[in-house]
Amino acid sequence: MLEVSELSSVRGERVLFDALSFSVHPGELVQIEGRNGSGKTTLLRIIAGLGESDGGKVLWNGNEVQAIRDQYHQDLLFLGHLAGVKRELTGYENLAFYQSMSSAGHADQDEIWSVLAQVGLAGREDIPVAQLSAGQQRRVALARLWMSKQPLWILDEPLTAIDKQGVRVLEQLFLSHTNNGGMVVLTTHQDMFTHSEQLRRIRLGE
Repeated sequence: MLEVSELSSVRGERVLFDALSFSVHPGELVQIEGRNGSGKTTLLRIIAGLGESDGGKVLWNGNEVQAIRDQYHQDLLFLGHLAGVKRELTGYENLAFYQSMSSAGHADQDEIWSVLAQVGLAGREDIPVAQLSAGQQRRVALARLWMSKQPLWILDEPLTAIDKQGVRVLEQLFLSHTNNGGMVVLTTHQDMFTHSEQLRRIRLGE
């Protein structure tokens, strides 16, 4: 379980959020909402251990994440605004590198080819990422989700530059992950999960 307890963040003289508390249980999908500048990205980066709060704490299975940083990061997959891929490498090479880092040095070639096909990159696996469109680069980054064994996904605007068909595919992936006991915390401007009882919304700036 992920628990956010009394979390606060201040930028200059502006309070983004104060004494914010919520929890995320296995099987839950939580969407962080709010206007631009309300602190959505700041909140996700704090939860992921990539930013500092001005008060409160984040706990993972009852332990403060700072005290179990290595274990927490093994259980967490964070995707931010940037694609987070190596532009000089191909899509295949990026996923092989990611997989080898997260599976004791072993890369499953068949899984990589399959995942690249699932995200619509069949035929573009060997093209350097720098030569792909923005949407295709984003798909390379998102392909990591299909390969992820981490229970907690924190995703900041994962659907940027993704077309409607890609959005539907990802929606099903997120629901599959939560149906299998995973947890998803995300921000998005897309209209998703309109008929899902798993979705819970938390709005900042109100």
